[in-house]
Amino acid sequence: MPEPDPSREAEASPVAAKPPARPRLSLSRRLLLGAVIWSLIVVIGGVIAMTAAYRTQTVRILQQELDSTLVTLPRALEILPDGRVVDIEERLPSDARFQLPLSGRYWAMIAVHDDGSLGNDIRSQSVWDGPLPLPKELSQAALNSPGQTQYGNTRGPKDELLRVAVRSITVPNRENPILLMASADRDLTDEGANQLRLILLIAMATLAGGTLLALWIGLRFALRPLGRVQLHVSEIRAGQRARLNGDYPVEVQPLTEELNKLLDNNRKIVERSQTHVGNLAHALKTPLAVLRNEATGDTSLDDVVRRQTESMRTNVDHYLKRAQAAARSEALGVRTEIEPVVSGLQRLLTRLFDARGIEVFNAIPADCYVRVEQQDLEEMLGNLMENACKWADSRVEVSCAQSQNGLMQIHIDDNGPGLDPDSRNSAVKRGVRLDETAPGTGLGLSIVADVSEMYDGRLDLSESPLGGLRATITLPGQ
Repeated sequence: MPEPDPSREAEASPVAAKPPARPRLSLSRRLLLGAVIWSLIVVIGGVIAMTAAYRTQTVRILQQELDSTLVTLPRALEILPDGRVVDIEERLPSDARFQLPLSGRYWAMIAVHDDGSLGNDIRSQSVWDGPLPLPKELSQAALNSPGQTQYGNTRGPKDELLRVAVRSITVPNRENPILLMASADRDLTDEGANQLRLILLIAMATLAGGTLLALWIGLRFALRPLGRVQLHVSEIRAGQRARLNGDYPVEVQPLTEELNKLLDNNRKIVERSQTHVGNLAHALKTPLAVLRNEATGDTSLDDVVRRQTESMRTNVDHYLKRAQAAARSEALGVRTEIEPVVSGLQRLLTRLFDARGIEVFNAIPADCYVRVEQQDLEEMLGNLMENACKWADSRVEVSCAQSQNGLMQIHIDDNGPGLDPDSRNSAVKRGVRLDETAPGTGLGLSIVADVSEMYDGRLDLSESPLGGLRATITLPGQ
């Protein structure tokens, strides 16, 4: 059976290559997008609000005119002895529009029968022979509230939109009320509101466009220093520059200072890794060279030793180079979340010390980070939490707090017997065991102190609020 072709298998693999991540929206585009959205809200909302305010004001003025007409109508009424209603012509409203047929300005005085139905009316000549522009629901509302003016909209004799005012009054010598009606065409006021809306839309759109243009120019100018920082970082990566040295704005200066600190820390880590790798190389190469020099004979054993030592030397060189490359590439960006590490240790220690009734409480909030490798953080917290469980009476609590200078303090508290100040100082020394009856090597606290110092941190022992010992690791925070 022929061997399968690996290249063909790779081509036929159903696992597709991961597509490149979509580029995120730039800061300038985010700001411009936000400004555009806000400008649209302001322009549209402003135009709607100002147009509505103008329309409301014009309608209010129109209603005041209608009220003036309603005030003049009762003076033109005369009630005959038989209860009939007649008008006094010389006292009627003098506006010429009431004399012009279908002018858009109308009034009427309407008698009301005993059963509430409307009887004969006296109307302005402008109504002509068309239907009286009085909605039934508006007349009923006026009859239900005598003396109060009711307003509404309706269609007029020539199908125009009218604003109608109706009031119910009572007069001497007549038991039933009389309805007074005045109406005016709203087309002019609505047309004015439409014109104002167009003017406002053009003016505010022009203002918003100019503001967005000025914002775009300002952003282009303001973000230039970030472009310089990007260029300088690229030069650092290319080996053309060692630090970010330049005349940066006040807002960008903290960023460049932090980047310089990061570069210095990365350089220290790389140097430390290279030192350890070099020491390991010397420690391995010397014995290998001795073995190779001793295998100078012609026997099969000498030949095997020479071949194997050469293979071992090649492998040592290969993996040492890989370790050096990994140290250089991973020195930046080390960051570990605290809460998951504590949760894992909490579950483990709860099972181990369940027989003694020890409860481990995790008071670490989410999204708290330290600039430490996860394995090192697990080693430090594991030693301290296990030590606390050994000495606690019933309770161990892990919490954290961030100081103003960006350092993260992780507290491990127990309610055990605690330590006096002298014992605390000696407890962190390598190999010291304060209780020889307890299991252990006495290296736990010293290991934690050494590892924390590697990250420019420290280990402190103090009295716990729970009554026992508090161990505090101070590490670089996020």
